[in-house]
Amino acid sequence: MKLKQLEGLLGGLTQFPAPKVELEQYPTGPHIASRMLYTAENSFDDITGKVVADFGCGCGTLAVASALLDAEHVIGIDIDPQSLELAQENSADLELDIDLVWSDIKNLNLKGFLVDAVVMNPPFGTRKKGADMEFLSMGLKVASQAVYSLHKTSTREHIKKAALRDFGAVSAEVLCELRYDLPQSYKFHKKREVDIAVDLWRFVPNARRSS
Repeated sequence: MKLKQLEGLLGGLTQFPAPKVELEQYPTGPHIASRMLYTAENSFDDITGKVVADFGCGCGTLAVASALLDAEHVIGIDIDPQSLELAQENSADLELDIDLVWSDIKNLNLKGFLVDAVVMNPPFGTRKKGADMEFLSMGLKVASQAVYSLHKTSTREHIKKAALRDFGAVSAEVLCELRYDLPQSYKFHKKREVDIAVDLWRFVPNARRSS
């Protein structure tokens, strides 16, 4: 599938009608989502034929993108049941088969699944301090091959240090810097759109820990 085709299909997905501020629910736009998954597949062969888990899947954008790129099995995980309903609708509209799991990431138990890659657009940790670290820590425990994640560019050094020193990653690499156009989702947003610099990371877990 070509990048533009992937972006076009993701652009047709239903997004949050009433995003929850406490969960930092921001839609992952089709521009960023398509490039994230396209890079994971075309540069690293981490999607097609693999088991992929989307942490904090929301309305399912990254999970859908993984399925469109022919992942063998896709699992979407979210703490919000309404988001999972949206993800189900989006996957059904495109006739995709995605397993959806209702769970808090820090209490996640995926026994029975051997996950190759984790993809995620985690909370930035602005409402709940450390939320982004909970996602990254669990991602590196679950994935056997790679974790792809978006984090604010301003936190780059902190993310790298935590991944390598605290969470046992073998490598932590910024693949590119992207602009995240954040729509005015909440009442406290004064501007109609906020432009945030984010890094697309690829982390390689220490697979020996689970062998």
